[in-house]
Amino acid sequence: MSPEPALILDELPSLSKLYVNAAATAARRRLLGTQGLNSLPPGRHEVHGVRADVGNLTAYQHLIGESASDAMPAGFIHALAFPVAMSVLNRDDFPLPLLGMIHLGNRVEQMRAIQFSELLDIRSWAEDMRGHRAGTQVDIVAEVRASDDGTLVWRGVSNYLAKGVYLPGINKPGTGSAAWEFTPPAPTAEWQLGVDTGRSYATVSGDYNPIHLSMLSAKALGLRRSIAHGMYLASRALADVGSVKSEAFRWDVSFEAPVFLPARVALEIATVQSAAGGWQRSDYVAWNPRSGRKHFSGSVTGL
Repeated sequence: MSPEPALILDELPSLSKLYVNAAATAARRRLLGTQGLNSLPPGRHEVHGVRADVGNLTAYQHLIGESASDAMPAGFIHALAFPVAMSVLNRDDFPLPLLGMIHLGNRVEQMRAIQFSELLDIRSWAEDMRGHRAGTQVDIVAEVRASDDGTLVWRGVSNYLAKGVYLPGINKPGTGSAAWEFTPPAPTAEWQLGVDTGRSYATVSGDYNPIHLSMLSAKALGLRRSIAHGMYLASRALADVGSVKSEAFRWDVSFEAPVFLPARVALEIATVQSAAGGWQRSDYVAWNPRSGRKHFSGSVTGL
């Protein structure tokens, strides 16, 4: 359950304004410090009566390779809820910086098909701030409920890392066990991603984080080139899973190495079928076909 009390927002926040405010907050904190912030703010943010724009939905489906449908893809629901989640990260009393956050993974549960015509209530909050060997990580929870009866229809937990940020009282874990060596399997697909991939996804998702938009804006934040949005990659992989998805499913993804644009990405999808001939789970993994370095991996499991 989310904490109380709730802050009811009049409308979906503007992501561009949130990023501008995050830049101002970062500059202020460089001058004044974090003033002892080392705990998560209480409560959640909510927006009621949200309806998706059908034109934006169609553009999103086309971009990631989903079939045209009145049902919204799980990744589109994430994008719809994303401004509410970012408004939590953008609070003045949030102890970690929004800009420069690294997306480590997502866990999504979709309980049924969600139509673009439905009115939805979106709520989000932060929980489980904890140490990471490279900084401090936190989970941002987003829930989407049907406005008419309050039924939970979608839930996502996004795991973020504030690299190099170590807060008082947050223990840094040990190095842990060594990572498994990755041997690329035979690919079932290969993507060609242009330098404009980040800008194209920003247009349909509203996520204009500078690290995704151009080489210049990415370099200003310490990257050598712009990188693809993690949720673009994960959503495109989910689209490639295709007809094996049921209307209710769990979708997991873990990000390991960024995809610098332009890029070629190799992908393998393996589906495990039940004895009755149906499907139980599809696993996917993506990597750089030249270096063999893994970019991300995940699974889709029917509920």
